[in-house]
Amino acid sequence: MALKDVWFSVDFGEAFPMGLVLMGEVQPMTEFSSDRNAVKRQRVDLDKDGNGTGKRLWKGTVTDPAGSGARSTSFDVTFVADVQPVPSAAPLMPGITPIVLEGLQIKPKIQGSGEFKSIGWTIRATGIAGDNSGAKQAPADPGAARQSKAA
Repeated sequence: MALKDVWFSVDFGEAFPMGLVLMGEVQPMTEFSSDRNAVKRQRVDLDKDGNGTGKRLWKGTVTDPAGSGARSTSFDVTFVADVQPVPSAAPLMPGITPIVLEGLQIKPKIQGSGEFKSIGWTIRATGIAGDNSGAKQAPADPGAARQSKAA
């Protein structure tokens, strides 16, 4: 089926009408290595054929207050960004911060096993609204190749 690896864009307010709460911090996703002594390498958004953005992958655990049941309330969101996304909102309490995702995309997946299968979702985003960590800021020195606004 051609839709096997298709990501669908969705409006944040439509997917999460009560918002999301980030539990803890956004962490880098690392590649698996059977050697425990090997240096941890951060994963990038490229498949085995070299398709993807090439940006770093980050993971954050979020809670959806509108979720029903323990399985659908908390889940991981993958962030595709060069720099670690940082929430701009003040934490409600240590390690619990409300967030709004930017560039939200979802992809359906089958989860469970045997007769207990159901449809789940893989969720990714390009960042967090209001992030001022440098992920969305223009570089301080654009270089000579870019024209200045005065010209």
